[in-house]
Amino acid sequence: MADLEAGIWVRGVDYLSGWRDAREAAAELGEALRLVGVEAAGVRLRAGSGPDGSGVVRLELSSGSAREVAVLARVAVARLGRAG
Repeated sequence: MADLEAGIWVRGVDYLSGWRDAREAAAELGEALRLVGVEAAGVRLRAGSGPDGSGVVRLELSSGSAREVAVLARVAVARLGRAG
């Protein structure tokens, strides 16, 4: 649900819709990471709501999983021919 530690809730802000959207986005991201071989044990995804009610996804990675994601991002950039 919305992050209770993030601040004061504002009457009339639809935090639940933002959380639902974030929950769906987190599931999509988790599935994409799984499909490219990132070990699920090293990944933690949390859905929440921002102060304005928008969805927020928090991603925590183990050191090993962070390195895997970095390698995958570099490979994707190389395949797309983009440098940065």
